[in-house]
Amino acid sequence: LIAQQPLKTRDESRLMVLHKNRAKVEHKKFKNVVDYLEKGDLLVLNNSKVIPARLFGQKVPTGTDIEVLLLNQREADKWEVLVRPGKRVKKGVKISFANGKLLGETLEYTDFGGRIMKFDYSGDFDKLIDELGELPLPPYINEKLKEPDRYQTVYAKKRGSVAAPTAGLHFTADLFEQLEEKGIEITYLTLHVGLGTFRPVKVDEVEDHRMHSEYYELSTETAHLIKDKKKSGKRVVAVGTTAARTLESIATERGQIEAANGWTDIFIYPGYEFKVIDALITNFHLPKSTLLMLISAFTGKDKVMSAYQIAVEKRYRFFSLGDAMLII
Repeated sequence: LIAQQPLKTRDESRLMVLHKNRAKVEHKKFKNVVDYLEKGDLLVLNNSKVIPARLFGQKVPTGTDIEVLLLNQREADKWEVLVRPGKRVKKGVKISFANGKLLGETLEYTDFGGRIMKFDYSGDFDKLIDELGELPLPPYINEKLKEPDRYQTVYAKKRGSVAAPTAGLHFTADLFEQLEEKGIEITYLTLHVGLGTFRPVKVDEVEDHRMHSEYYELSTETAHLIKDKKKSGKRVVAVGTTAARTLESIATERGQIEAANGWTDIFIYPGYEFKVIDALITNFHLPKSTLLMLISAFTGKDKVMSAYQIAVEKRYRFFSLGDAMLII
């Protein structure tokens, strides 16, 4: 059931509506999400943009093929990266991309099996990456995307993610118009999706799993909007687990929502008490993933497992390019 290509029209994806406090599941199209949101509700979306972070180069001087995945920028020309095959990329190794247009040197190892790599080049780094790189599709997508733009949200703005905030892929400009006409407010935050997306939980005890830090930004305007909604009893609806994690991280660390930027490694699993979000739009997630644990914390594990069983029976499309769920 893993979706290999997106549907022709973004908001024609299926939408499972899961009512948290009632034994009720509904089956709709994503464009019907408007019917379940009320005037005064606030949608919070992640406007991070996926960069073509997958680079193919050759080890200097042997010419061995090396694949590099940019994870996050540490400082000017230094990035945290994943490399494959890792055994061949030790400290001091240099990798040439496009016959030396871009040169990378491994400086040190990271906690998660990655490397810190310093890049040497002429001109604009972003333009160079756009020219040389490929979109880093998840490993369970075996086909090349016919339209690479479909792995970006229509509102993607701030470069930095290595995976799309996929709950937002279903939105269209027309759908935003309908939401605004109904009096539903829309605001944005940024969380650059990183390695955490690719790391399944492998430990026996959930509490022992360590999340990889991801960079976030929340503006003063968005913080005020959220505080106003909470005071007036209106719902804050997170679009995607990345938006949910950012909001909950700030509220947990600071005691309330306020403008902030920094790094979060918050890991939400059953037992966590949500402080900000009242509803959640999300896709269908991988087994043993932290994302599945987050929605189980929000909804209740048994309800989520039951809903996933229904999704399998009804042949919903799964994972990044698949269908969506609204939990209210």
